[in-house]
Amino acid sequence: MIRKASLLLAGTLIGAVAVTTLSQIPFRVSDAANAAQSDTYRQLNLFGDVFERVRSDYVEVPDDAELIESAINGMLTSLDPHSSYMSPKSFRDMQVQTRGEFGGLGIEVTMEDGLVKVVSPIDETPAAKAGVLAGDLITYIDGEQVQGLTLNQAVEKMRGPVNTDIIITVRRAGAADPIEIKITRDIIRIRSVRWREEGDVGYVRVTQFNEQTFDGLKNGIEETSKNIGKDLKGYIIDLRNNPGGLLDQAIAVSDAFLDRGEIVSTRGRNADETQRYNARGGDLTDGKPVIVLVNGGSASASEIVAGALQDHRRATILGTRSFGKGSVQTIIPLGANGAIRLTTARYYTPSGTSIQAKGITPDIEVLQDLPEELIGRAETKGEAGLRGHLEGEDAAEGKEESGSQAYVPADPAEDKQLQLALDLLRGVQVNSAFPPLADGATAVPN
Repeated sequence: MIRKASLLLAGTLIGAVAVTTLSQIPFRVSDAANAAQSDTYRQLNLFGDVFERVRSDYVEVPDDAELIESAINGMLTSLDPHSSYMSPKSFRDMQVQTRGEFGGLGIEVTMEDGLVKVVSPIDETPAAKAGVLAGDLITYIDGEQVQGLTLNQAVEKMRGPVNTDIIITVRRAGAADPIEIKITRDIIRIRSVRWREEGDVGYVRVTQFNEQTFDGLKNGIEETSKNIGKDLKGYIIDLRNNPGGLLDQAIAVSDAFLDRGEIVSTRGRNADETQRYNARGGDLTDGKPVIVLVNGGSASASEIVAGALQDHRRATILGTRSFGKGSVQTIIPLGANGAIRLTTARYYTPSGTSIQAKGITPDIEVLQDLPEELIGRAETKGEAGLRGHLEGEDAAEGKEESGSQAYVPADPAEDKQLQLALDLLRGVQVNSAFPPLADGATAVPN
């Protein structure tokens, strides 16, 4: 997730300016502190010794900058799957991506077991059109093995001039053999919000949270409301396969449906780092019923929105359990040397619940009917399935959850989740979870 002023990444994008302060060191330091400090310096000396030995004795002359960059990235990626080093070029590309336009294939990715894992293909991009699916593991890029590359190195190889082709080899759950997919690179213009009228229901699809998302949501609600008029039954907000993005946009989207109360809180290592974000007055839908669609590809910022509206009983959450990325990444610029993406906090829903490695459990669970060729392939492992993930608060009690269906049919008529949402809003079907707490009660934050 991302905090805007310092850029915070709720689920994959952003930046923040980090300020390091030096406090005065007390004159007397305990023996234990001295010992710990001494051990740290000894380990740093070890790094220096290894670095010099590689420089002098490796079979070929290594690139010093690449060695140091790899060492930094190794240190960060050992913390969790979402911390990493960004080269100056990667940092610039990330800043462009948060503005909603960049070059590439159109996929959100992370690392899993040394391979590049597709969190979600972005709607209407070359990757989505070529058949890349959430959960695919990319094993080769143009015939070159991915194992051994950092995430940034792999991403660099997937980028390239517009109208050039790339072949990725993916390992897909349920498929006996690797699958080769040819994709033609293009300029990726992310229209993060699309909308349409489904008869007497407004349908708003949010594909990611970039700088344009709240404005797009506002326009979508206003246009569908005007076009449908007095017969408007309510809204469907589709966050399925939305990998996340900017924290401030997730807050703004949540605020669009709430008149009051906490939206989300972030808590770092120290108690004084806790930040709470509250709604301001004004519901853009004038209290119309809302159903939010989520699935196994809904991560980070999209989970903040779903969690806030669920806890405040403002919307019914429908679909399958979300991804479970409940951590906040801060992008810390390093001047001319790029930046680091560092996990600095967990986020909590208004009721004080961390969804890290658990996800948002929908109020109404609905599984899609899968085509025969996708049976066994349409589940994501989720955050809890990522090696080295930040543990959830209930991990010791075995309450982490992993794996959830992430398939969305291309034909709306075959989309069971969408069709049930429409039937509920129109009163064709009933469910005890819709509408939520019709008396208007809301969850109380801790």
